[in-house]
Amino acid sequence: MPQRLYHTAYGRCLLKILTTPAISKLAGVFMNSPLSKFYIKHFIKKNNIDMSDYRIENWSCFNEFFTRKLKNGKRNPLMQANALISPCDGYLTVYNITPESTFNIKDSVYTISDLTQNNDIADEYNGGLCLVFRLTPSDYHRYIYPDTGAKGKNIFIRGILHTVRPVAFDKYPVFKTNSREYTILRTNNFDDVVFMEVGAMMVGKICNYHQEHNFKRGEEKGKFEFGGSTIIMLLKKDIVLMDRDITETVEKGEEFRIKLGEKIGVRI
Repeated sequence: MPQRLYHTAYGRCLLKILTTPAISKLAGVFMNSPLSKFYIKHFIKKNNIDMSDYRIENWSCFNEFFTRKLKNGKRNPLMQANALISPCDGYLTVYNITPESTFNIKDSVYTISDLTQNNDIADEYNGGLCLVFRLTPSDYHRYIYPDTGAKGKNIFIRGILHTVRPVAFDKYPVFKTNSREYTILRTNNFDDVVFMEVGAMMVGKICNYHQEHNFKRGEEKGKFEFGGSTIIMLLKKDIVLMDRDITETVEKGEEFRIKLGEKIGVRI
C-alpha cells in the first residue's frame, strides 16, 4: 500500500476500511477465483520473474500461480547436520537480540515481546539472534523446516491497525502490526527455534500444514498466498555462528540474498 496513506488522517481512515476482515476476506476470495487468472501474465512481467525454475501449469487462479511449485532438482536443501539452512528464498537480515532491540519488519517496528506477545520468550532468547527473511514477489513462496525435530502448536496473532498513536509518531511512523503465526521447533541440532511467518494487513495468507508434528530437515512446512512475505527465526544465545559473508553484508546495512536450503550458519 502507498506509504502516504499512513501519514494522513484520510489515509488512515481509508486503511481502516480496507483492512477490515470483510474486505480482507473478499480480496482472498478473488485471488482464489478464476477471475484472478488474468493478472498472472502481468504479474510475471511486472516483477521480471524467471519462470525457468518452476513447473508451468494451467493455474486455475492467481494464488495457485503465486504458490507455484519448483521443478525437480531445484533448491536441494543441504543435509549436513551442523549446518543451519535457509527455510526460504529471500533477503536475509540478522539482528542481535537485547531487551532494547527493535526490528523493522514489513514497515512496522517490533520488539521480541511485541512479535510474540510473550515476555518469557523474549527473556529466553535474550542474547540470541533474530533472522528476518524478506521474500519478494518474484521469490518461491513455499518454505521448509531448517532441521529435523518436533514442533508445537501454531500460535496465531491477528494484525491490527492503529489510526491514532501521536506519542509514538516519530518512532513508529506506521500505525499497524501484521498478522503472524509462530511455533516452537524443537530441533535436533539448534535447540528450540522460534519460527514465525508474517503476513500483511490485507491479504496476508499464511498456510501452515501441521500443528504438532515430527518433521525432517527440508520437509515443506507451508506456503504464503498473496500478501504473506516474511519469515522470522529466533535462535538462542551461543547456538549458531552465522556465515561471515552474511555478517559482513549485514554490518554494511544491506540484506543478504539467499535461496531456500542454502547454508547460512553452523552450530557452535
